[in-house]
Amino acid sequence: MRLIIFDCDGTLVDSQHMIVEAMTRAFSARSLSQPDRHAVLNVIGLSLDEAIGRLADGAEAGDIRLLSQAYRAAFTELRSDPMLAEPLFPGALDGLRALARQSDVFLGIATGKSRRGVKKFLEHFDLSSYFSTIQTADDAPSKPHPAMIDQAMADVGAESANTVMVGDTSYDMIMAQQASVCPIGVAWGYHPASELARAGARTVVADFPGLVDVIGTLYPSRTAA
Repeated sequence: MRLIIFDCDGTLVDSQHMIVEAMTRAFSARSLSQPDRHAVLNVIGLSLDEAIGRLADGAEAGDIRLLSQAYRAAFTELRSDPMLAEPLFPGALDGLRALARQSDVFLGIATGKSRRGVKKFLEHFDLSSYFSTIQTADDAPSKPHPAMIDQAMADVGAESANTVMVGDTSYDMIMAQQASVCPIGVAWGYHPASELARAGARTVVADFPGLVDVIGTLYPSRTAA
């Protein structure tokens, strides 16, 4: 049995424009200096409170909580704006289908998004049936703590030797190493490939067909599709 765990934002779905705009509005609503785009992209993948805590360095817990509330309100409002779509990355759907067709594979998600946000994402793209385990920021410590991966493996009965974490940030790569699973980076997300390599990625793939090939090479299927 193999378990392939995916990050969400920056790995499966390109949500950067929505996240940056929501963060800008949240800081503006609290009359705070708005973080620049690079800083926001750098914290995508962390849980919301952890991300905002880094962006609002020195802020007290109460202020972080209010900023998080403002962010959630802004994000909900932005979902109705057609100019701020959250598309799947090219090849993501075909890649998920190719992996899901293999009878000895379980797919999972480990993300800094809320469970509500993941549910909306999966329903929007009709992907709910693809994933056997879903771990969110509502259920575990923020990345790079390994708790989400540990729980995903427990959910499906997978061993760390047969588990892969696929993500676009250094937090994903560090989390994978701490859980003793294989870290695979993707080059189309929000942290540069060089940063993923420094964070311990076993390899960094350029596209979804390449990802499917690498997983097949590292962990060959033992049963017919």
